[in-house]
Amino acid sequence: MRSNTQAKVHTVVFDLGNVLIKWDPRALYRKIFADDNAAMEHFLTEVCNAEWNERQDCGRPWKDGIALAIKQHPSHEANIRAYHERWEEMIPGAIDETVEILAQLRALGIRLLALTNWSHETFPIALRRFSFLEWFEGIVVSGRELLVKPDPAIFKLLIDRYQLDPASTVFIDDSMRNVEAAVVEGLHGIHFQSAGDLRLRLQDLGIPLPPA
Repeated sequence: MRSNTQAKVHTVVFDLGNVLIKWDPRALYRKIFADDNAAMEHFLTEVCNAEWNERQDCGRPWKDGIALAIKQHPSHEANIRAYHERWEEMIPGAIDETVEILAQLRALGIRLLALTNWSHETFPIALRRFSFLEWFEGIVVSGRELLVKPDPAIFKLLIDRYQLDPASTVFIDDSMRNVEAAVVEGLHGIHFQSAGDLRLRLQDLGIPLPPA
């Protein structure tokens, strides 16, 4: 969104989940439900759904989220507890092609930041596993701030904390609603669909990335 080939981009802000780091609850629950896809989808839609998980991303303690879900769905207690106890199985690895782009941006001297919807309790697992997270000047983690994308307040916080010039900043996210919220705050927005597309979009913004 809002691509301008004359723009001089100094800062790139990355979302993390499903942009740089694979995140998929099904990576865990396919094992738990023994490939019973219907039962798994019911659980992830009706029990531990995206809205429930987002509350942890917004700072709700995992113990409180787990207790509430068990109270509402007692027959799923073991499966609910697994969401936190086996959470790391939901992040099978990095998206290497995007990490390569991140490394190339770093080599070019582009300022690098991250803005992620992530529980403050589980984020240390990502920090331990993915050394490239150290390349960021700063990472705004929703669970620490008690704000989640696409709330305009978290974008304003990012801009103010790091004294960003929105016109020279690009924000990358796999959620269109988050990209649209960033654009409202004046940032360039890229809806992440693949590393190849991302490379082209950044090149369109004047960043001299090499070909894939």
